[in-house]
Amino acid sequence: MHGELSTPGIKVAPSTVWEILKQEGLDPAPERASITWADFLRSQADALLAADFFETITLNGQRQYILAVIEHATRRVRVLGTTAHPSASWVTQAMENLVMDLDDAGCRARFLLRDRDGKFPALMDAILAEAGIKTVLTGIRMPRMNSIMERWVQSCRHELLDRCLVWNERHLRHVLREYERFYNQHRAHQALNQAAPLRTRSRIPSESPT
Repeated sequence: MHGELSTPGIKVAPSTVWEILKQEGLDPAPERASITWADFLRSQADALLAADFFETITLNGQRQYILAVIEHATRRVRVLGTTAHPSASWVTQAMENLVMDLDDAGCRARFLLRDRDGKFPALMDAILAEAGIKTVLTGIRMPRMNSIMERWVQSCRHELLDRCLVWNERHLRHVLREYERFYNQHRAHQALNQAAPLRTRSRIPSESPT
């Protein structure tokens, strides 16, 4: 209303518009009918996984590609592997291993969130679909749509890769396994009330009265 009146040059204070809407029983802005991205992530957290590739370079000069998956609700992370050659067959095998691991852990994921990286083959989505997991793609150059996964990648870089001299692929696999164990079993998370994904928050017993 304020914008329409300003077009012919009629000046109306925003407070006047608010009073008119209030008298007519109208909200200043109509509620959105469609669900927002944040609402979707919150409502589906228990059934949502997120995946991403990220890179590092070992001391022997080899570029390594690391594939990881995180559960939104529990923040449990799974490092699916690292390779210098992320071929379609390597990625699909990693996804098959993930599906079996999720089944063994009793995880009933329904969505997997990922970007449009060309290293993700179409067969990967088919394997997930057979397991009842739908692939959800983020927007182009919009990493914030996969923010939980992106935050884990940054944690892995700051807490491990930036502080550790990694000799080769074998050494990288070892340190990633150790970091995955630390992250899931010991590292406190604010989103989990200072618990870890695989460890509930311990309480200090209160002293009994003497």
